[in-house]
Amino acid sequence: MTMPEAWEEWIDDLRLPVRRLLPHGTRTERRSPSTYLLTVCTRPRRLNQLCHDTVAALIHASLEFQQARATWRLHACVLMPDHVHLIATVSPETSLDHTVTYWKRYLARQAGIEWQRDFFEHRLRRDEHFDAKVEYLRMNPVRAGLAARPEEWPYFWTW
Repeated sequence: MTMPEAWEEWIDDLRLPVRRLLPHGTRTERRSPSTYLLTVCTRPRRLNQLCHDTVAALIHASLEFQQARATWRLHACVLMPDHVHLIATVSPETSLDHTVTYWKRYLARQAGIEWQRDFFEHRLRRDEHFDAKVEYLRMNPVRAGLAARPEEWPYFWTW
């Protein structure tokens, strides 16, 4: 028994879109230090894995460790319950993919955080974008309804 054509079209409309892979294999070569806004998400989304004092202290210590090793120069970071936003400058000799993967692996083992496979990065090209992105990070908990004022959120750090 075959389906009527109208039903086939209706079923096609119900199919969910296929998620595209992130294009991490096609980055351009950097010749000078670059500043990035990084977003690293946990899975499943909407589950608070990050905003616990012990986990936050471990994340902060791991960021400081990478900073001391000169892996990156940190500027700002905000922890949200299910993701991290980080602004960092990376030298051209440093592999951003390797650095974030290593950092996520360490935190997964130490704190039991389950991360999504990849991460998102946005290269900041102008100083005015930098200030706007720091403000975006600072206001993120307020927009999410987690704090009334940005000063109340304990998981925002600057360097």
